[in-house]
Amino acid sequence: MKSVILYYSVHHGNTKKLVEGIAQEYDIQLVDILETKSLDLSAYDLIGFASGIYAFNLPVEILKFAQENLPESKRVFCLYTCAMLKSGYTKKLVEIVKNKNCEYVGEFGCNGYNTFGPFKIVGGTSKGHPDEVDIRNAIEFYTSVKK
Repeated sequence: MKSVILYYSVHHGNTKKLVEGIAQEYDIQLVDILETKSLDLSAYDLIGFASGIYAFNLPVEILKFAQENLPESKRVFCLYTCAMLKSGYTKKLVEIVKNKNCEYVGEFGCNGYNTFGPFKIVGGTSKGHPDEVDIRNAIEFYTSVKK
């Protein structure tokens, strides 16, 4: 199975840590969407989107990339890091996936070091995350969806 993870990781590299952990275990292509604005994804069986969460949503860059580049009838998953774990962060991505007649096979989220806004004053939240346990859990999640 040919897999790719398209990621957006700009502040502390939280999301990049997760995708690099997966890539150390599996033969998977990683694509930084800050460096690649479009990509033919038709050759991939499994497509992942990964990012931090900003203002309770995936960033516009991830959503735009998915809208413009995701082909129909693919298996798709999402990875994210966030300040506070809760549901609903991927709602807009799931809508895009469904509109492309793709199968959304799941998502994995974990805390990530956060210094946005007032959290910077107190030194941030979730220091040290994602940690080795978070990375191992992300790898286990990928293992479960690649089947």
